[in-house]
Amino acid sequence: MKALLVSGFATIGAGAGAMLTLHAEAGLDPMHTVISEYAWQQSGWLLPASLTLFAVGATLIAEALRRAGGNRWVVGLLVAWGASMFLIGAFPTDRPGVPLSLSGGIHRYAAFAAFLMMPVAGLLLAKARVRYARSMRILCLTALGALVLVVIPYVVRMFGLPLTNDDIPAGLIQRTVVVTEVAVLALAGLSMLRPAARRALAARQVIRQA
Repeated sequence: MKALLVSGFATIGAGAGAMLTLHAEAGLDPMHTVISEYAWQQSGWLLPASLTLFAVGATLIAEALRRAGGNRWVVGLLVAWGASMFLIGAFPTDRPGVPLSLSGGIHRYAAFAAFLMMPVAGLLLAKARVRYARSMRILCLTALGALVLVVIPYVVRMFGLPLTNDDIPAGLIQRTVVVTEVAVLALAGLSMLRPAARRALAARQVIRQA
């Protein structure tokens, strides 16, 4: 199980490295440019590569949690989050001003699903009083708050009101969601790193099922 966790951490770290490299080479304004738009840059291939690495990392940590006897809902949410990350990278968003395409629709709704699933998984883990539960809860609530701010512009545009990314720090808000959720994933893995923590997690699961 430790090998799964270490592999998961390494994969997540590689994904973060790819994302940071993309940001450094693209030179776009991270305050107002959403991450999806980086796919159109010269180094845009790093975006799906990064998201795929996050997806693999989530799957490895989910498998470690499953073997430790963790909550099956949390395991399922982590796997679903990873699948959503893969879809976000595999189906790029549309360029501004272009009608919503099939690829853009899959990208948008997979992103929304991912942004929602990780905080739920983290809150379930925090409820089980795993290690780092307090930090996990704070990160999850931060992610959910930022998610509301991400959704507001779409709701405003639905009512026909003019709104551009220059009007709000859309890039900063989106990055807050992504960073906090990746941090929740990392804490989920760290909470199982010690053998005693894994045994305690399994014991709590047995008690809940009794």
